[in-house]
Amino acid sequence: MTDRFARALWLEPPNACALHRQPLPERAPGQLLVRSRYSAVSRGTETLVFSGAVPESEYERMRAPFQAGSLPGPVKHGYANVGVVEEGPEDWLGREVFCLYPHQTRYVVDVDAVVALPADVPAARAVLAANMETAVNALWDAGIGVGDRVSVIGAGVIGALIAGLAAGIPGTAIELVDIDPDKGALAQALGVAFRRPDAATGDRDVVVHASASSAGLDTAIALAGFEATVLEMSWYGAMPVTVGLGGAFHSQRLTLRSSQVGAVSPSRRSRRDHGSRLALAVSLLADARFDALFEAEDAAFDDLPSVMHRLASPADNSLCQRIRYD
Repeated sequence: MTDRFARALWLEPPNACALHRQPLPERAPGQLLVRSRYSAVSRGTETLVFSGAVPESEYERMRAPFQAGSLPGPVKHGYANVGVVEEGPEDWLGREVFCLYPHQTRYVVDVDAVVALPADVPAARAVLAANMETAVNALWDAGIGVGDRVSVIGAGVIGALIAGLAAGIPGTAIELVDIDPDKGALAQALGVAFRRPDAATGDRDVVVHASASSAGLDTAIALAGFEATVLEMSWYGAMPVTVGLGGAFHSQRLTLRSSQVGAVSPSRRSRRDHGSRLALAVSLLADARFDALFEAEDAAFDDLPSVMHRLASPADNSLCQRIRYD
């Protein structure tokens, strides 16, 4: 008989967290009991929650889909979980699924809360699905087209996924721009050019900013061509941001636009919903190039508290930290 308890990571802002044991709810007909195999930590949202850097105005708007608790108090947060179905309708038993669920060893959800992994998408890579969904929305928001010259500022997980996707559009010229020269290997794995900010090409059709820094946003504006779009992907939490809107910003007639995954891009909203967008994101992870986004070593679930402390440090330069449950 399956143990009716689970262990989960609870964030206790600011800068504390712990693993707690909790009972599992009774599974209703049509629901699934999922045993986690992998999850991943969001370097953006989750570390801001952990650090207590979420503005009070955003406490409710940025709730994770299966969050327990409420800010500013302790919360069970996270949204990148891949597991295997242990109980449920017969046609779901043993299937690997992605769910926007926090870091927890087992959980009970409705069938429509999961996406079954296609045969060509490995479970270990599928933890990128939530980030990939953000990248898909970004490409829809940016309107990147055939032959566009695109710069992506910030070679973190989101920036790398956007660059990798955009590189698949025929005729595009993609540059991944970062201050860290070691990110050149990541760009090479994705099949895109790498540039330091002082060597990046200007006059771009679209510039995507994902470095979460004022300097990166200024670089994005400087690289944009006449009447080009600068798409802001960074979420700064409570951190103030200074952006230079003098210089050529107005004479170049630039558009500075935000993009956020909470709503489907207006260009697709009448024909796509959150479920179909997430299913698309999962399917795109059949591409083995995206394995380059993971840290060399997975972390064990029991080590999650120390992992959160490490990832929240400004000195840490990890990409996607995958958590192993098996």
